[in-house]
Amino acid sequence: MLILTWCIIGASLVLAGWAGIRGLRDRPVIFIQLIGGALVVLAIIAQMVVTGIALGSGEHTVDTVLLWGYLITALVLLPAAGWWAVLDRSRWSSVVLVVAAFTIAVLQLRIWQIWVIG
Repeated sequence: MLILTWCIIGASLVLAGWAGIRGLRDRPVIFIQLIGGALVVLAIIAQMVVTGIALGSGEHTVDTVLLWGYLITALVLLPAAGWWAVLDRSRWSSVVLVVAAFTIAVLQLRIWQIWVIG
């Protein structure tokens, strides 16, 4: 679970940086960035499955509700940003993707803290 969390953090930061460069260049999100976002979402779904299995097998965290709240929020952010990118073909779609991807990295860091530190 922990390796997956750090991989999601890295992928989210790469996606945020890529979208940030496009936003600075006054360019909208491109389709391949949406595919990258979809891969991050798939990794989050895998993380949710691993978390469910770990919690079902007896591992406990301090606040399970908070953990699942962060996981569900992370799962929803990139599809919402992707929808925005499809509807808004301006540089602001790139800015929204930067914010969503960076927020996912921060949420993943918090998920790691909850899991490891408790």
